[in-house]
Amino acid sequence: MSISIKNISKEYGKQKALDKVSFEIEEGEIVGLLGPNGAGKSTLMKILSGFIPPTEGLATVEGLDVMEESLAVRAKIGYLPESNPLYLDMYVKEYLQFVGGIYKLKNLKQRVVEMILLTGLQDEQHKKLGALSKGYRQRVGLAATFIHDPKVLILDEPTSGLDPNQLVDIRNLIKEIGKNKTVLFSSHIMQEVEAICDRVIIVNKGQMIADSPTSKLQDLLQGGDIISVEFQEDVDIEAIKVIKGVESVSREGKIIKIKPTKDTDIRAAIYDFARDNTLTLIGLKSEEMGLEDIFRQLTLK
Repeated sequence: MSISIKNISKEYGKQKALDKVSFEIEEGEIVGLLGPNGAGKSTLMKILSGFIPPTEGLATVEGLDVMEESLAVRAKIGYLPESNPLYLDMYVKEYLQFVGGIYKLKNLKQRVVEMILLTGLQDEQHKKLGALSKGYRQRVGLAATFIHDPKVLILDEPTSGLDPNQLVDIRNLIKEIGKNKTVLFSSHIMQEVEAICDRVIIVNKGQMIADSPTSKLQDLLQGGDIISVEFQEDVDIEAIKVIKGVESVSREGKIIKIKPTKDTDIRAAIYDFARDNTLTLIGLKSEEMGLEDIFRQLTLK
């Protein structure tokens, strides 16, 4: 087992950041860790990297206890924290040599060249880190994370703050590297998770609320597709909740999104609702739930 988390809890004073979270990740899996802000994602990653201790529970990486064998664990993981701390007065190549030296790499010069090529830093390697854009700083952080060829990658919001072009480049890089690694990464970008991950773990308020292959997340909700409805008039969504077969209702601007109960077709009932309330129905369509819809349904409960 590449990563194992068993009943991990973490308390900060009276606040419980994690509450008995358990899961396992097999070697070679790419797993997305999702959750609202403050859900406990970064705390969990810091525990796995040996940065902070859990209040209770056991976390292992490659069979090693992250607290009892912390140095051995750190040799096997590549950890990129959300803040991506860098020495901004160092040059790119100098910084990668510094990081590789910490790991006492015998082929240091070769690895630095390989990482520069892998992350597309050829034209930036002689610049100071402080002179780089956000995207290139993130590439440097990833290069430092990969330099010692770790078996496990723990990436906390690796594409945060990137523009669309940079985001695609970093996403492809993670996917390419992940072919031969175990990867756990957190993200708020649902399309990114759908494109990269084999599996998704969702945490909310310190508890794990979902653990599923990406392709089967919709099965967790045990419902049908989302029905998107638009009326010409302003409609109170509370009135829609009383329609038979409606499980939940939310609004996105003028669009009302209705989740029906399992195996229920409520389109005719919506037409009847519009007629009975003298409403003008100007749009109605069925949409297969994307990861963003599923995430909202699970975390807003």
